[in-house]
Amino acid sequence: MDIYEQIRSYKPFNEQEAQDREELLRWLKSGIDIWSRNCRAAHMTASAWIVSPDRTKVLMAYHRLYRSWSWLGGHADGDHDLLHVAEKEVCEESGLTEFRPVSKDIYSLEILTVDGHVKKGVYVPSHLHLNVTYLIEADPELPVRPKEDENKAVQWFERDAAVSASSEPWFREHIYSKLNQKLTLL
Repeated sequence: MDIYEQIRSYKPFNEQEAQDREELLRWLKSGIDIWSRNCRAAHMTASAWIVSPDRTKVLMAYHRLYRSWSWLGGHADGDHDLLHVAEKEVCEESGLTEFRPVSKDIYSLEILTVDGHVKKGVYVPSHLHLNVTYLIEADPELPVRPKEDENKAVQWFERDAAVSASSEPWFREHIYSKLNQKLTLL
């Protein structure tokens, strides 16, 4: 099933997901190339909410650009298999090589605003990340390491402490809290 059908059949958890789902579908139907960064207004991304097998811990990275503890993820950059994108980002950003998706199904949907910033000496204008999140499971005893050009630390947190560690209020209140809430329903 292609990503449009996956998102169309996804059952939203709350109003944020319901509204973002409709907007994601609109973007996907638009014919605009949102699969690459050539569309500077919005592009597809994938994230991973990485949890321990007992669901008590969450793996976060300290992101250099946002100066905050955050989930792992990144740009699709032409790859239409967003689970693959999320898994690739987990490897790159944490050094983990042993992990598994809890399900191949979408765990969460979000449209995220990204403020304009300078990356590698080049200004990147404000834009939207049209994001799909997957639930990934990994052993907290396995070694992790940062991806030095993107994050300066990778660390396991107790579930609630992972939310508190973020310095980004929107993510704390509307995204990370939601992701943890959904864990209690599994």
